[in-house]
Amino acid sequence: MAWCLFIFKKIFMDPKQQLALMDKIIRELDDLKNSQTSVLKKIAQIEADNINLGSDVLSDGLPNVHEEVDDCLQKVSELQEKFTEYRNKYENDNQSALIEPASK
Repeated sequence: MAWCLFIFKKIFMDPKQQLALMDKIIRELDDLKNSQTSVLKKIAQIEADNINLGSDVLSDGLPNVHEEVDDCLQKVSELQEKFTEYRNKYENDNQSALIEPASK
């Protein structure tokens, strides 16, 4: 039953609602990028602190964690870029439906 409601909403969502949802998703992707950047900074700080500590456990594990988070950040950035292009194309293709009717 829930999937029917989802399909109904998708089919009958007007272009302005779709565009607003796309803008929200772009903001959420940007928040995700900012969070991942913060995680990378924390990892770098731990790596720097470990220079003084010299823990082999951290020296062995942190580079892999850093690399995985950095790869994920790259993927999210690429996804945001592609989705922004998709959103912009949608806006251009639906200009007539997005224009407010003139007030009388």
